[in-house]
Amino acid sequence: MKNFCLITLVLVGIISQSCQERPSEITFHKSHEPSRANVPFSDAVETGDLLFLTGQIGKNHKAGELVSSGIEAETKQVIENIKAVLEHHQLSLDNVVKCTVILKDIEDFSKFNSVYTQYFTKKPARTTYAAAGLAGGASIEIDVIAAK
Repeated sequence: MKNFCLITLVLVGIISQSCQERPSEITFHKSHEPSRANVPFSDAVETGDLLFLTGQIGKNHKAGELVSSGIEAETKQVIENIKAVLEHHQLSLDNVVKCTVILKDIEDFSKFNSVYTQYFTKKPARTTYAAAGLAGGASIEIDVIAAK
């Protein structure tokens, strides 16, 4: 009985202490790209030591259009867009811990992967799936979670 009471007191103390800790603040970051100033979402949302980036497509934001030349070119542009957002927040691709990849056509997987592996050398966790009808007529969209 003594051991049970001691364990209960320890657990109550831990629960009480964790309940008193202040929850992480959440910061919603607007885009650093002038062309994306009025989009209805945040480029990145920060909480604690994590940065959640919105999905990026292969759009050249300066030209205002999707890059052409196929899945490899789009994948490269997507990752360059991700790099730009991360760099704006003083991070790099090495800080990425999770990627979610959406392909318009799963048959593009090997071509996408050949570009992806050149950039993500730390091998973050990844989920890849196919879905029709991506935003802006894109063939690929990637969102990431980065750790500070």
